[in-house]
Amino acid sequence: MDVIPAIDLLEGEAVRLFQGDYQQSERYSADPVALSRAWNFLKIPRLHVVDLSGAKAGHPIHKELLAQIVKAVDCPVQTGGGLRTLEHIAQVIELGVERAILGTVAVEQPELVARACERFPGRIAVGIDARGGKVAIRGWQENSEVEAVTLARQMEALGVSAIIYTDILRDGTLSGPNLEELRKVSEALQIPVIASGGVGSLSDLLQLLTLEPQGVTGAIVGKAIYTGDVDLKEALRAVGNPRWQDVPPEGEGPVFA
Repeated sequence: MDVIPAIDLLEGEAVRLFQGDYQQSERYSADPVALSRAWNFLKIPRLHVVDLSGAKAGHPIHKELLAQIVKAVDCPVQTGGGLRTLEHIAQVIELGVERAILGTVAVEQPELVARACERFPGRIAVGIDARGGKVAIRGWQENSEVEAVTLARQMEALGVSAIIYTDILRDGTLSGPNLEELRKVSEALQIPVIASGGVGSLSDLLQLLTLEPQGVTGAIVGKAIYTGDVDLKEALRAVGNPRWQDVPPEGEGPVFA
């Protein structure tokens, strides 16, 4: 299972929200590019970048910063936030992003997801952000009545390459992932599921690893790395990431505060 560091961009800085609340954001780095280089040094398998400003505005905001991040790393980058037209999707893929993550449009414009999958095969994922099993949209600011499992099945049928499932009420809380909901979603699908929200310890990651046979292939970790509750080196070792064959010697590499 991949451990995937997250960089959430808001007004040009790396921040973390608490339960998706833009009014409860905490700044962790004024230089997201340097942060991405530091994590790349540790041989991460993938980098997750969210344009929070874009999610709120309804269109990408941090394209220039995203381009710098893509150039700074040699691992695949996946990104979402405000991607609500084919033009938006094309813009980020042209920057070198390996996977574009769609959210709001999955609920409001499933036909757009189908067209995107046809135009960019294998490079479209859908982020399902849920509260109590129901999907939230528009940067987590609005709730829908759509069940997460139902939407996941619909998106798989349209050809998306992966589902990124975020439990909003766990996000930024370090209280542990919602294993029950993750199991429901992953068992309903054949495509990979990436878990997001709530990881606060190495123990949480090892619990997620038990869901790997059901199709949970990765875990996105944000706040816990910034606070030091999860040591990224240790976490990568614990899940057997193959890129650790070339890991820097013990004691080398960046220090996360």
